[in-house]
Amino acid sequence: MAKFELKLPKMGESVAEATITTWLKEVGDTIELDDAVVEIATDKVDSEVPSEVEGVLIEKLFEVDDVVQVGQVIAVIETEGEGSAEVATQETTSKVEETPKEAVAIETAIVKTTEEVTAGKVDFSESSKFYSPLVKNIAATEGVSLQELEAISGTGKDGRVTKNDILQFVEDRKNGKVVSPSVGKTEPQSVSVAKKSEVTKATPIAASGEDEIIEMTRMGKLIAHHMVESVQTSAHVQSFIEADVTNIWNWRKKVKDGFMKREGENLTFTPIFMEAVAKALKDFPMMNISVSGDTIIKKKNINLGMAAALPDGNLIVPVIKNADQLNLVGMTKAVNDLANRARTKALKPDDTQGGTYTVTNVGTFGSIMGTPIINQPQVGILALGAIRKVPAVIETPEGDFIGIRYKMFLSHSYDHRVVNGALGGQFVQRVKDYLETWDANREF
Repeated sequence: MAKFELKLPKMGESVAEATITTWLKEVGDTIELDDAVVEIATDKVDSEVPSEVEGVLIEKLFEVDDVVQVGQVIAVIETEGEGSAEVATQETTSKVEETPKEAVAIETAIVKTTEEVTAGKVDFSESSKFYSPLVKNIAATEGVSLQELEAISGTGKDGRVTKNDILQFVEDRKNGKVVSPSVGKTEPQSVSVAKKSEVTKATPIAASGEDEIIEMTRMGKLIAHHMVESVQTSAHVQSFIEADVTNIWNWRKKVKDGFMKREGENLTFTPIFMEAVAKALKDFPMMNISVSGDTIIKKKNINLGMAAALPDGNLIVPVIKNADQLNLVGMTKAVNDLANRARTKALKPDDTQGGTYTVTNVGTFGSIMGTPIINQPQVGILALGAIRKVPAVIETPEGDFIGIRYKMFLSHSYDHRVVNGALGGQFVQRVKDYLETWDANREF
């Protein structure tokens, strides 16, 4: 018999860890090739880890809610045949570099973290931020309080505090460059940390015996934190404009059956709108940017985020890469593929990475307009309202008259730190122009 080590696979660029959410197999269960063994969750998406071999699960090395680093062994599967795990996985492990000593130290630190936190040195449950087990362990070992930890400016993804960040903080504190709030001095930093703690601490709410207490899901907590962080980061401003999409409505009605027959895809309004947004971003590249401190990063690629509703009511934003390079057929296939995989929880972490601008369709739920929150670190998001049949003034060479038209509102939220009202308004006006000048005789 041989033993196969099931490791947490690389899930995409910049994804270094995941949280165990559900074990789908128990010790002693028979596992077939490609059977899902465990469900994991990253910051952006939930997915499953399949087995690369057939056998019996004999050991689980992590529990639910444990954080696992990419490349770590999460389970051991006993397979038919002779040899050790190294022999059974020779082809795979030959491509993997030898684990550095630092990685071993990290694993040891992760184990120690639970003991340190349990001992009551730092109560991380009071914080809405995510801290890795290694950072928690260093904080507990070095006596870094939660107030001090939350005051550290993280350099990791989404502003996370990394190992280097906290080690630098500890070093600065030893050298007297940082004053701890617990010291009781009145230097500016200790004051600001105290104020921040007061602001972020929610007022306790009393629940009566008849109230139902519902625990937020992991994704719900991440979304809540992301939304609050966005509002605290960007100066949100909105511009609204109404677009006449009668030509698009009539054109789609005329061609959708033929499109389905030829392409095997359902032609919705979403890819048409996404095409218009991609064109407008090409016309106004300063809407396709990110802000880093006092610098602006102008993005080369136009990667459109598409907010999609999940069966559990949460939202996720898969990304259409290089959207400006797709024709309508390609855009339709990309939109349908990402929407279907979002509904079936089959998205990969890379599918939600690298967005440069986001579009959300609030009209799906009957809303005529909305004020969406910017998806950081982007600087703009466009909400598409419901298409309504309304009476409108129609201008003709023979004079004006009232007619029935299909119209919708476009709601543009943008970051007023770097996008002024002129640019924000001109961009959404350009989207409107592309929609209203749609060629009713367009071939696909």
